[in-house]
Amino acid sequence: MVDKVDKIWLDGKLIPWEQANVHVLTHTLHYGLGVFEGIRCYKLKDGRSAIFRLEEHIRRLFDSAHICMLPMPHSQEELVEACLQTVRANGLDECYLRPIAFMGAGEMGLGAKNPTHTAIIAWRWGAYLGEEGLRQGIRAKVSSFQRAGVNTLMSKGKINGHYVNSILAKREVQMIGYDEAIMLDTQGYVSEASGENIFVVRDGEVATPPMGVSILGGITRDSVIRVMEDLGIPVHERLISRDELYIADEVFMVGTAAEVTPVRELDDRSIGIGSRGPITEKVQSAYFDAVRGVKVPDESWLAIV
Repeated sequence: MVDKVDKIWLDGKLIPWEQANVHVLTHTLHYGLGVFEGIRCYKLKDGRSAIFRLEEHIRRLFDSAHICMLPMPHSQEELVEACLQTVRANGLDECYLRPIAFMGAGEMGLGAKNPTHTAIIAWRWGAYLGEEGLRQGIRAKVSSFQRAGVNTLMSKGKINGHYVNSILAKREVQMIGYDEAIMLDTQGYVSEASGENIFVVRDGEVATPPMGVSILGGITRDSVIRVMEDLGIPVHERLISRDELYIADEVFMVGTAAEVTPVRELDDRSIGIGSRGPITEKVQSAYFDAVRGVKVPDESWLAIV
């Protein structure tokens, strides 16, 4: 259940939660053509609050809109400020933000071109895969649902309708007792989880699928790669086979919601020591230091509220 807050930003104005409604003929509700972001705001070590990598998230929102030819009625700078306003208006020191742009009501059909609406919602949200998952790791299973090919759906766009693929994979594995789904691409290589990028550790080296395949270009992925470079941990972007995960020393997932979550078991096989490994723990610690302003690789990553 999403915790109710006082205000939601909709089409340029902060309005009461109860008034942030759309018509049932909203085009995106029927066909899925919309774009969104997931962003976190953290309380810093000095007591202030900051939205982590806000400008990069808003840039990706506009990239996604450009990919699917969705006109944006506001500038990137306006939406950056709107995110900050939304956090301030609701008095939140830590929260998750969901900017979303969607096609409104008017014409129906696949060729319709209705006005674009934009909203920003903020609410308190803890660890996506659970606090215990952050500490001990989660159980994952490879889904029977594949991630779509790079020329089927545009994987670099965070587009609403794409997530039906992720929902099917997530529900499939949750119904039989697993926490998260890992998805392969159409060639059988590891792509990503239902909502996270994947890293695999073997003999002190870390690998992750490359940007050129069917993965979302995760901002947390980029942050974690930068953090590992600063820690002196080698990171390679390359194709990864399913069985490489089975014999890995460590596997971990990253995403704005999931942050840095270890995988302790995959397809009923224990991964490494069967709990959070040393490299994952080191990366996790450094990542949380970054988002909380303890030691951040780039001060521009923190947008002070």
